[in-house]
Amino acid sequence: MKQTFKDIILILIGALIFAVGINYFTIPNHLSEGGIIGLTVIAHYLFHWSPGVVNFILNMVLFLVGYKFFEKRTIIYTLITIAACSGFLYVTENTSKTITDNTLLASIFAGLLVGVGLGIIFRAGGTSGGTTIIARMANQYFGWSIGNAMLLIDIIVVAGSVFIIGLEKAMYTLIVVYVGAKAIDFIGDKFDERVGVFVISNHSETILHEITTKMLRGITVLEGRGGYTGTNKDVLYVVISKQEIVRLKDIIHASDENAYVTVHSVQEILGKGYKSEKTSLVKSVR
Repeated sequence: MKQTFKDIILILIGALIFAVGINYFTIPNHLSEGGIIGLTVIAHYLFHWSPGVVNFILNMVLFLVGYKFFEKRTIIYTLITIAACSGFLYVTENTSKTITDNTLLASIFAGLLVGVGLGIIFRAGGTSGGTTIIARMANQYFGWSIGNAMLLIDIIVVAGSVFIIGLEKAMYTLIVVYVGAKAIDFIGDKFDERVGVFVISNHSETILHEITTKMLRGITVLEGRGGYTGTNKDVLYVVISKQEIVRLKDIIHASDENAYVTVHSVQEILGKGYKSEKTSLVKSVR
């Protein structure tokens, strides 16, 4: 329950940041977006419809069509995300104002805020619905990869917006989409960055005990032999988050000041206890 509450708070924060990006940078500067939010913005330009209401209706229609492609937990989090994003879009739409008249600056900040907002939502286990659902359906029925399907949808929406906002604004919208995608990747990768640590020490048993009891991390013990001395030694290997590296170094130093330690970046981890559904959803975009 504690984790679920934390996830919901993150989804709400992400939804607010997302809505601010749309209502304070995208719409006032007559830009657009990819995916369902792009259709929402275009509908606002054409008919002056509420972005919050339109976003809710479009996403709920798609959700009702494609909910069977998601697990129960994802369904619940997706409903929360749709309600939160639509709600904050509705609340902030009447307070929107032009913060900057510089279209390039607006494009960068629109993409940054929308990307950060969605990145936080994805990290909490939510999905924005919309094109994620369409992409899952395309994957199921046509064998398309989810990433390629979502990219194609974004391209179609942005290309269609040319007839509404003009070619120049559509070109700026490509900047919005690109910056947003990079922001999502940053939230997904940098905040979940892992490092692998090799430890060679004459006090490996002590270090092993300290790490497992104080950091609650599993360790792999490898059999090693010194190339020069020929002495057999245990080599400890542990994967931790980058934020934990300082604490690990302190533990090792306290047990053996002469321990040999190497640290390297880990690109990806697969296996029970490492790769969760949350992390995989971070790679989704609008």
